[in-house]
Amino acid sequence: MININCFILSYVKYGDHDAVLHCFSAETGYQSLFAKGIYSSKNKKKPYLFPLNLLNITLSKTSNHQSISNVSKIELAPGFYDFNEVKINSILFFAADFLHQILRNEHQNQVAFDEIKTFRDELSVNNPDSYISLILNFLRIIGIAPLLSEEKFLNPESGTFNMEISHPIFSEEISKLWKRFLTAEKSYEISLKRGERTAFLDSLMIYYHLHFTGFYVPASLAILRQIYE
Repeated sequence: MININCFILSYVKYGDHDAVLHCFSAETGYQSLFAKGIYSSKNKKKPYLFPLNLLNITLSKTSNHQSISNVSKIELAPGFYDFNEVKINSILFFAADFLHQILRNEHQNQVAFDEIKTFRDELSVNNPDSYISLILNFLRIIGIAPLLSEEKFLNPESGTFNMEISHPIFSEEISKLWKRFLTAEKSYEISLKRGERTAFLDSLMIYYHLHFTGFYVPASLAILRQIYE
């Protein structure tokens, strides 16, 4: 038996009673797991499959020809806290969609795991801008953050700051926000106004699209914006 602590990123129902879970742990990175019977009427663990829940999962031994591990036991991790607010839950859905994209090929990574935990901790104290810091901090974690310089405007394609604007979204104001987040020791303490949050998030999505192969804007972002606006 193997025990892992992992964040649930997404899951797909398989048949009538089973599911394939997509999770991220510090020890093994991104991993797909088979949870047999989790949708059965007698199983009370289905609510555990909420985006970015921290789970303690026991895996049964698998043979060499098996490509996916089987879940023999699933529990909420100790000290877990639940969220009941619609706004916070919409953030969790969006963050999980985002992480599911960028972590699919990620192996063992304690820094990435700790960043997700920090994000969840910030949500627990009602930090409405926490997902902004999460998205920007992962630029550093996966190695595609812009290079800082004294120039005013961030060029999203080159990942450098230039003297002249190269993209209408990356104005001097938005470029200043990029520098503020990139140089902050505690980025989760930065508070944004609604207009700043919307424009800055747009710029983050553009940057990821340019620098992360296959990246697309999660559909859950539209729901998040409807709820907040």
